Amino acid sequence: MNKLIAICTIALNLMISSQYVQARPSYQNASSDENGVEEKRREREERGVRRLQQHKWQAGYVMPQHYRGDGYKVEYRDYNLSKPGRNQQWYKINNDFILVDADNNNIIQIRGQ
Repeated sequence: MNKLIAICTIALNLMISSQYVQARPSYQNASSDENGVEEKRREREERGVRRLQQHKWQAGYVMPQHYRGDGYKVEYRDYNLSKPGRNQQWYKINNDFILVDADNNNIIQIRGQ
């Protein structure tokens, strides 16, 4: 009986404390100094995205990690591209088609749309 009361008390305390933490506005949790850090981080990420969007591709360069996800991969048949060799993949980035060696992420070929 004592164990049951103790478990119920602990569970009730956890429920009450978790609701209190969730109910507080986020601005009360962060100091103004932390907000400045978050703002700088966001600006740095935006600059990086703009830089990647303006990137000029060249054969022999390494494909940036940002573009290596499945969202950029395309099927060569859908765009009348040459069949990729073994361990090669076509990517579509900023209206360019880029053939990449999957082993070392080197750019093999670039075709504009």
